[in-house]
This record gives sequence, structure tokens and C-alpha cells, in this order.
Amino acid sequence: MLESALIYLLAAVISVPLAKRLGMGSVLGYLIAGVLIGPYAIGLVGKQYEVMHFAEFGVVMMLFLIGLELRPAKLWAMRKPILGLGGSQVVLTTILLFAGGLLLGFNWQTSLAVGLSLALSSTAIVLQSLQEKNLLKTQTGQHAFSVLLFQDIAVIPILALMPLLAIHGVAAPHDDGHGGSLISHLATHWQAIIIISSIAAIIFAGHWVANPIFRYVAESGLKEIFTALSLLIVVGITVLMTAIGLSPALGAFLAGVVLAENEYRHEVELDIEPFKGLLLGLFFITVGAGIDLPLIAQEPSTIVLGVVALVAIKAAVLAILAFAFKFTLKQGAIFTVALAQGGEFAFVLLGLASQLGIVETRINSLIIVVVVLSMLISPLLLILLEAIFGRASQDASLEADTIDDKGEVIIAGYGRFGQIVGRLLAAQGYKLTILDHSPGQIDMLRRFGNKVFYGDAARPELLKAAGAEDAKLMVVAVASITKSIEIIENTKKHFPNVQIVARAIDRQHAYQLIKEDIYAHRRETFDSAIHLGEKALEVLGLSHAQAARAGKIFSEYDEESIRLLADVWGDDQRYGMAVKQRLEDLSEVLKADREQICADQEEQENTAPQPSTGS
Repeated sequence: MLESALIYLLAAVISVPLAKRLGMGSVLGYLIAGVLIGPYAIGLVGKQYEVMHFAEFGVVMMLFLIGLELRPAKLWAMRKPILGLGGSQVVLTTILLFAGGLLLGFNWQTSLAVGLSLALSSTAIVLQSLQEKNLLKTQTGQHAFSVLLFQDIAVIPILALMPLLAIHGVAAPHDDGHGGSLISHLATHWQAIIIISSIAAIIFAGHWVANPIFRYVAESGLKEIFTALSLLIVVGITVLMTAIGLSPALGAFLAGVVLAENEYRHEVELDIEPFKGLLLGLFFITVGAGIDLPLIAQEPSTIVLGVVALVAIKAAVLAILAFAFKFTLKQGAIFTVALAQGGEFAFVLLGLASQLGIVETRINSLIIVVVVLSMLISPLLLILLEAIFGRASQDASLEADTIDDKGEVIIAGYGRFGQIVGRLLAAQGYKLTILDHSPGQIDMLRRFGNKVFYGDAARPELLKAAGAEDAKLMVVAVASITKSIEIIENTKKHFPNVQIVARAIDRQHAYQLIKEDIYAHRRETFDSAIHLGEKALEVLGLSHAQAARAGKIFSEYDEESIRLLADVWGDDQRYGMAVKQRLEDLSEVLKADREQICADQEEQENTAPQPSTGS
């Protein structure tokens, strides 16, 4: 066991950073590592069946964490894409694959079982790939997630349908942990009651029981026990869902949604995240190790045609749906390529179909290889798509969020500068609409409960959606000088009634902001530097009042200089002379102030009452 763990970790540490450096992403790195160490290549590890069952916890944890990000209200708002996009994709893909199976001469039971199994995509690969490319939070990513969520739900009726397709005379298999459940021998109505009761129990526990338990464990002060509780929730739900014949991933997702309102959800998320990453990596390695290289060598043409046909059929359906739902070209391309592969649930469904005699063993082996290869090439197709559209700015390829909340103040850029301004305004009771263009920053802010919208604040249509027509103030706090000026120009042009205050990155930026004639600007390091300078003067012997007076004089003089120098900025000769003159003037002003301080001190000493001398 320890040797296997060493091999898996070594393969991941070597292959994944290398794949990332080559621009292939971590998923492809894990898959390639699995192929190399698998039983059909170097042979460092054997068959992956037991490891695969353990690694599937990574998928379960991923769905749980996604559920934590989706409050019930947001999930309800997604019902149309879940049912519309997801339902259409599963039905249309199944019909086309079913027809293809009949054309190839298979009976209708085999064709339907294979069609249903291959209609599903890989939740693990799709979500991980989209997350790596900062696409999961975009509209395209949410549409892809909606389809995957419907597919996970569809696994339940497909599993129930499989025994009905069994060839006459073939006995139902014994429970292997996937195909059956502890309640499968009960009458249908009792199964339904138990399933509904279990789901209701998860919802009840999430709303009413979880908080007291988390609080009790948190008060112990033991971080490892809190982590253990987080893992206990995921593993417990997985065991419960498996026991009643439902998808563990779906159950974990439901639990995540229920706990999305929990006050401890951020701590739970941070505890689960490392385990999810490791187990997902292990899952991808086992998928790669399962590629049967000898079978590919025996029937290369059949398998290649199968992979091409599967990807082409699924891509055609997805492209049609993208067109029907009015996606843009880039949105449609990403949506189509991301989901055009077989999924991990195909292993479960095809394994059950083989045990039931619906699919022949040889055909089952060929289809499994086709599914695994389609999963392997999926990240490659996304890389190819990225190359076609270009990587000029990965952020620019994302779509803006739908803004469902408008305030009287719009803040563009919510980094360290924007957050200070935002907290001050919010503390005074003003309602804010916060825009940011960094997916990583947005993810971090949302994890801590901030409501932030993704989008380029330089786009007039996004500003309009953010409520710029009725807003009183625009705070421009972005870190790019070019973007800052672009936002200001578009705001002034399209929404002239909005007052603008802005963060100045440096002195040259301040000159540009002065020429834009906005209400106010402030250099990001100026005030802190002045305050620190005052403290330095105190260390050097000045009193607090004297240091504050020197800082005030310097600040006022420098602000005046900024406005005067802005008029000659751009003319190097005049600007250079003006800067030199202002520095000389400043030296004189500060010198005069020091002399005045000395004179005041002397006067105080001279006028101070002299101590009396007794006779």
C-alpha cells in the first residue's frame, strides 16, 4: 500500500508541474501519469478497481464544494438551464447514439443502454478544466455545470431502468456497491418513501442541526477535529446515498447547497479543498491507468472511429443547443468542446449493463476504452480551442456576471485600495455595487461573503446594468492606469451625472486624472508615506505637533504642485524646469517653517517664568 502511494505521489509531482509548464493543464498531466505507470505501460501499479472507488470521493467532494457556493435561491434561479439545457442534451444525445447502435446491428436494448451511458459527460474533467481556466464562474461555465448537474440526476432513473432492459434469462447481479442498494429488495413505494425521507433528513440536518454541531466542535479549539467533522459530513452522505441507490455526488451536492447558508461554510470549504484536490488527482491517474493499450493495438481503427464518432455526436448536439439558446460564438465553442466526452458514470452503467447481459463483454471493453480516450483528449481539445481564440487576455474571454443588485455607489476594482473605500462607505450605510475584472480576486472575495460581480467596468453596457444611470458616485480603484482612464472616459461620456473619484497609481497617473476633471483623486501611497514621515520626524526630535505641521505643509504644497505641473506635463523641457523650481520653492518653505519653529521655541523659553531664587 505504501509503495503504491509513493508511486502515485511521485507520478503526480513529476508529471503535473511539467504538464502545467507546457500549457496542458493539471488534468492532462494526471491522465498521462496514469497511462505511464498503469498496468499496460511501465506496469508500476496493477488494476485500479479498488483505487478507483476510493478516488471517486474526489468527485463527491468537488460537488459538495460547488454546492457550498450555490445558495438555494441561486440554484432555483438555474432551474431553466438545468432542465432545458441538461434535459435536451441527455435526450437528444441518447436518441442519436441509440439510432447509431441500431444502424450497427445491435438490438434495441443494447443500443439504448449504451446510448444512455455515453450521453453523460465527465463531471470531474469538465469542472476541473473550466476551473483551471477561470471559466467556471462565467455564464458558459454555469451552463456547462447545469448540464452536468442534470446528468448526475439522470443517473438515478438510468440505474433503475437497466434491469428492465436485461436480456431474458440473465439474473440480476449481486450488489457490487454501484448497481444495487440496501433497499433494492423492497417494494417500489417503500423505496420511494425511504429516498424522500433521506433527502428530507439531509435538508433538515443542514438547516437545524449542523450549526450547533459546528459551533460545539469549533469551541473545542482543535482544528483537526473540525476537519474531521467536515470529512465526516461528506463521507456520511456518500455512504447514505450509496445505501439507498442514489448518486453519492448528487447527495453531496445537495448537502453543500443546504449548508451554503451555514456560518461555518468558509471553514468547511478550506478544510475539504486539499482532500478534494488530492483525490481528484488520484481519480484522473486511475482513469489514465485504465487505458487498455493492448486492446487499442489490436483494434486501432475501431477504437479511433468510436472516439471520433462519440465526440462528434455529442459536439453536434451541444452546438445545436448553444445555437438554440443564443450563445455567442466563443461561449458556444467552449460549451461544446468542454462537454463532448464520455463520463465516469459510463464505467458504472456499462459495468451494470455487462453484468445484466445487455452488452457483450467484448463490446463493453471497447466502449470503455473509447470513453477513457475521449476523456483523455478533452483537455487537449480545450487547449486547441484556446489557441484558436488566442490568449491575449484570459480574463477578457470571460463573460460579465448578470448584475441583480444595484446601489447608489459603484466601485470598479476591489483590491486593497477599493476595499478600504468600500468598507468606509458601507459603514456609513451606503449601498454598493462592486465590479472587478479578476476572477481570482472575485473567488477570494466571494468566499468571505462579499457580493462582487465580474465584468469590465469600462464597458458602457455593464455600467448601465450596474445602475450608473441612477448612481451618485463612481469609485475607480483599478490597478491599471490605462483601464482607469478608459473607465473614467466612458463614464463621463455615457453617464455625465455620476460624480467620479479615483485611485491614482503614481504621479503621472495623477496628472492624467487632473486633466479628466473628475471630482477627486488620491495617490495610493501618498497619505501613508506622509504619516510615516511624520513619525520619522518625531524620532528625530520634533514634537508630535511640529511633525504634524511639517507633514501638513508638505502635503498641501505637493498637492498644489501636482495641479500646477499637470499643465506642463508632456512637455519635457518645461516640465523639468517646473519640477526643479517647485523643489527649490518647497525647500524654502520648509526651511522657513523650521526657522519659525526655532523662533517659537526660543520665545517660549524666554517668556517662560524664571524659577525664583530664595535669599
